[in-house]
Amino acid sequence: MTLVSRILGFVRDVVLANLFGSSAGADAFFVAFKIPNFLRRLFGEGAFSQAFVPVLSETKSVQGEGAVKELVNHVTGVFGLILFVVTSIGVIAAPLIIMAFAPGFIDEPGKFDLAVQMLRITFPYLFFISLVALAGGILNTYGHFTVPALTPVFLNLSLIGAAILLAPRMAQPVVALAWGVFIGGVIQLMFQLPALWRIKHLPVPIPKWRDPGVTKIFKLMLPALFGVSVAQINLLLDTLLASFLVTGSISWLYFSDRLMEFPIGILGVAVGTVILPRLSKDHALTEPQAFSDTLSWALKLIFVLGMPAFVMLIMLAGPMLSTLFQYGAFSTEDVVKAAMSLQAYSLGLFGFLAVKVLAPGYYARQDTKTPVRVGIIAMAANMIFNLILIWPLQHVGLAMATAGAALLNATLLWQGLRSEGVIQPGAGWMKFFIQISLAALTMAFFLIWQTPDLAIWHQWSVSDRVLRLAWLLVVGAVIYLAMLWLSGMRQKDF
Repeated sequence: MTLVSRILGFVRDVVLANLFGSSAGADAFFVAFKIPNFLRRLFGEGAFSQAFVPVLSETKSVQGEGAVKELVNHVTGVFGLILFVVTSIGVIAAPLIIMAFAPGFIDEPGKFDLAVQMLRITFPYLFFISLVALAGGILNTYGHFTVPALTPVFLNLSLIGAAILLAPRMAQPVVALAWGVFIGGVIQLMFQLPALWRIKHLPVPIPKWRDPGVTKIFKLMLPALFGVSVAQINLLLDTLLASFLVTGSISWLYFSDRLMEFPIGILGVAVGTVILPRLSKDHALTEPQAFSDTLSWALKLIFVLGMPAFVMLIMLAGPMLSTLFQYGAFSTEDVVKAAMSLQAYSLGLFGFLAVKVLAPGYYARQDTKTPVRVGIIAMAANMIFNLILIWPLQHVGLAMATAGAALLNATLLWQGLRSEGVIQPGAGWMKFFIQISLAALTMAFFLIWQTPDLAIWHQWSVSDRVLRLAWLLVVGAVIYLAMLWLSGMRQKDF
């Protein structure tokens, strides 16, 4: 279901690139969309989910269904009130928020006013999508992963519909995208409600601040607000600094980040989402070996599937961006610039993936302080890297700094779990890394041999680009898997 959602997300971005390219209006929309999206990672599937799911799993395992129903009702009431207040403040203070997150827009009044106008429309998305994350946490705890994973499809459909149907009817066509975000948030929440009703946990909001479970969740959530969202904070810092660079820089970073999000979403987010309820249950039932085995399995999975994604993102950055986005307003120069930042982001792919798996190893044990300490170090490193790299490398330096911070974040999280004895990798890891490395090298040689120069790629028709890219991706993947099989790797190894 996550794969379906991500593919439709590509369709969405193809439409946006075709209609709006890397214009000033596109830059303004991406800022207006990124701010509530960033807060969603904090209030929604980031800090809140990481605090809510372990407490809900513990309540379900130890106290039973009656206690679960009460906890859900009380959390929904309190969380809903907080979200309403935050959303109201965001709509009123939109000019100040744009000044804070995109100060480079201040000297361009048209761009600034447009970003403020769109932020006032997109900010309520935070309210709806955070409640979607609450509903998804309940469903995941009860083993229902399909509906939460499919839900993002409706945001993509809403944005596509707004771009195609609403934009031509508006004085400022790009403002239609902001309304698409708003409508998408409403639809996503409505889609979750029948699934909650079927498992008899449709919330009745009752704000009870002193409920022990509510208190525990918010105590865990406060430090997690920072720790779980370091990557998102780093991306926002990139946006802030990119607002001072040439027009188009924000859009180039956006489109390259979108391609990076494809493997992160399918592998990192999906695997992290699936293991959190399991890890929480193992911790509640005091089963440390099962806890370690689950983490080891998840790490092996993201490495074996992340390796071909890493090679393809590095070697096919230009062809992928050209095939997906080089139509209408998205120019050849846009492809080249976005490809450079995509390759830079890709250097941190394993860091991004590993954080999604390792962070639940802390949150499932209700330890939110350690990821915060690690997050502070990673964010400080990111700022230092930014200041060093932005002047010589422009937007590419920002992407490279984010990648370096992600690798540092993952390394420190891993070291923490190892020093506490939480994860105890068994034998065979060295052989495993040799197997996937040899398979990746073989695939890389094939891609070097079969991929034409980007200048030639630009001259091809749409069908030629699609067919050649599909050939490279499919055959490359087959070669990778065949090499794994020849080296002795089997499904039973997982």
